[in-house]
Amino acid sequence: MVRVLVIDDEALVREALRLLVSSFPGFEVSVSHPVGAVDQARRSQADVVLLDLLMPGHDWLELLAGLRALEPAPAVAVLTASEIPGAVGAALRAGACGFLLKDMHPEFLEHSLRALAAGGVICVPPASAEAVAAELMPVGVIEEPALSLDNVTEREREVLMLLALGLQNAEIARQLNIGVTTVKTHVGVLKSKLGVPNRVVLASVAQKAGLA
Repeated sequence: MVRVLVIDDEALVREALRLLVSSFPGFEVSVSHPVGAVDQARRSQADVVLLDLLMPGHDWLELLAGLRALEPAPAVAVLTASEIPGAVGAALRAGACGFLLKDMHPEFLEHSLRALAAGGVICVPPASAEAVAAELMPVGVIEEPALSLDNVTEREREVLMLLALGLQNAEIARQLNIGVTTVKTHVGVLKSKLGVPNRVVLASVAQKAGLA
């Protein structure tokens, strides 16, 4: 069962998304106004959160930070009606795992939610790991010696290589015959060791290191 929380300041939008997502097999949906949303995410033990980007009077970045501070933290996808310059980078830099447009097809939303729950990263409009990494980090930063792989263990290197190939946490777990929770731990340690904000940049680092 994938637990999804929809955060939006408009009741009609919340209800529409609740009805849509609850029609997908294997999904449990709750909704929340931005006020009290972090507490609702904690109570519902949400796996994935859909967070509206434009909510007058409410700071989506502050909400995102509160959601990311939960333990365990849900995967957060930022939802918006239109493309906003720099928003993809801002969202991913703040710890979001996805950026989705409201005009997407319902089947794509279902696919995206399943991918996010499995540890994937979803960006619409499409953006390669290389392009997003370029927005998040200055050119050349991932070439710096500070991001050397010398202190990465053999197992972490294996996880990094599979990340670079685009595998999600569940797929990495199957490949390495380890638990999904263990994969998440390795990814967290790798982000800390390499000083990168999320798995998109982590995959780019691995690609530049020749692991893919």
